[in-house]
Amino acid sequence: MPGFFDYLHEERGLRPTSIHHYRHYLRGFERYLRDVGCEVTTLSLPVVTGFVTTQAQHFGPRSMIGLASTLRVFLRYVHREGLLQRDISKLVEVPQHYRLADIPRSIGWDSVQKMLDQVDRRTVVGRRDYAMLLLMITYGLRAREVAMLTLDDLDWKRDRLHVRERKAEHSTTYPLAPVVGEAIVDYLKNGRPEVASRLLFWRHLAPRSPLTQSAVSATATRYLHRAGIPVSRPGSHTLRHACVQRLVDSGFPLKTIGDYVGHRAASSTMIYAKVQVDGLREVALGDGEDLQ
Repeated sequence: MPGFFDYLHEERGLRPTSIHHYRHYLRGFERYLRDVGCEVTTLSLPVVTGFVTTQAQHFGPRSMIGLASTLRVFLRYVHREGLLQRDISKLVEVPQHYRLADIPRSIGWDSVQKMLDQVDRRTVVGRRDYAMLLLMITYGLRAREVAMLTLDDLDWKRDRLHVRERKAEHSTTYPLAPVVGEAIVDYLKNGRPEVASRLLFWRHLAPRSPLTQSAVSATATRYLHRAGIPVSRPGSHTLRHACVQRLVDSGFPLKTIGDYVGHRAASSTMIYAKVQVDGLREVALGDGEDLQ
């Protein structure tokens, strides 16, 4: 079904990164069908259920939701194209994952500083990595947003940073914090290779190429490991969570915080209220009571 990926891009408007996840799940499905000797045209619910059951041994809850959702979209498309007489997509159950059930994997500000101390800013790579880490910590930028920054996004005259490649085609303009601006200038003068492209962050070693989203996230993971900071699934989102958590702890309204970091829905920010320990303690105790 090679037309399926064109359908995802042209009709559903998915980004390449989202389509990549569909490919990942469907490759496994393709191997399974080959192993059990089943063609797409003869798919049945027991076959699909058998595949999902085998994958449950390897995937976590969120990955299982992605797998089931991918299969539903794919099966609906196959039925639409006339290769399956019966639409079995609705019979594929999507595992339940309750909203606000998770705890954000953020770290404290002392841990943030400990991580930054691991960066050797005397080296070319260190200057680049330090600038990227500060962008994620200060503005809560996603790895993709850091990777897509260009020289044109830096407004030095007005001390502004433009972030254009956000989810749902949103864009945000931030005041350029002096510490962030100084780190970027240091990288531009003493680290960034001489290339024609306007993209900001580049590989240091050959072949010269812009850093990808995965490379940016891997950078955050590397320094978190170096600092010995224990956190589940360390990466760029750990720093994004740390940024949001610091704003929550400082007393900013959740709506303001959500707008600041580019949350599309208020529910994405609400989860941080669960770990605002001091505020929850005040609610629980009421006025004039002490915690014993």
